[in-house]
Amino acid sequence: MSLTRVHVYDLKGEPVKEIEIPKVFLTPFRPDLIKRAVLSILSARRQPYGVDLRAGKRTSAESWGTGYGVARVPRVKGRRHPSAGRAAFVPMAVGGRRTHPPKPEKVFLEKINKREKRLATCSAIAATAKKELVEERGHKLDGVPEFPLVLTDELQKIATAKEFKEVLTVFGLWDDVLRARKRMKKVRAGKGKMRGRRRKRARSVLIVVKEDLGISKAARNYPGVDVVVARNLNVEVLAPGGHPGRLTVWSESAIKMLDELFPLREGILIAHH
Repeated sequence: MSLTRVHVYDLKGEPVKEIEIPKVFLTPFRPDLIKRAVLSILSARRQPYGVDLRAGKRTSAESWGTGYGVARVPRVKGRRHPSAGRAAFVPMAVGGRRTHPPKPEKVFLEKINKREKRLATCSAIAATAKKELVEERGHKLDGVPEFPLVLTDELQKIATAKEFKEVLTVFGLWDDVLRARKRMKKVRAGKGKMRGRRRKRARSVLIVVKEDLGISKAARNYPGVDVVVARNLNVEVLAPGGHPGRLTVWSESAIKMLDELFPLREGILIAHH
């Protein structure tokens, strides 16, 4: 199968030329590797935690021994103490220590081989060019002319939020930003609400550029929109949460750079029959 060609559009939505898409877009779809690579990245950010070594042990409690007709659990000392005789220290007592508390020496990191991680990134890049995967991820695609969507390098120079919104509207991407905005109004279920994660952050359009000449400032206030330099691409931004098929817009120079960043090699197997 020969490499397919794709149009390059100007900011007004008009095709200006055609280019060949990089070979990385022919990488086989590997959702299993994508999921593993994303979990590996997320696990590296987990902060170790544990309980105080003396938690539940700051007590004078000591067992009375046998002959009293009561359980041989440690009991608080002191005849006049309001808690005298109450069980303490042991896990089954109120205020006692925990049986198996979390320990800071626990290793959370999920390791992955370098070649597997690289293949996962290539597969995630290829998934952004498959319309059915992008739709399955929940993105709004009404009016998007082509996959992958490539714009001229003028995209990198957009400096205002107003200009950026106009570009999104021209290519039918604005509805997806509205979807992300609506999604962010929902409150997270569970205890995460008490831990600084009250709302989930929906992901919308990903803008990939070779150089950031102002586009990040123009896009930073729109919910779910991310701007990344091609050299910093990783599987997490391409497939947030391990779900491949993110709605992605490429600048012309960024997509041409992929052949340099991800050359065809042994770790990337492309088979067509």
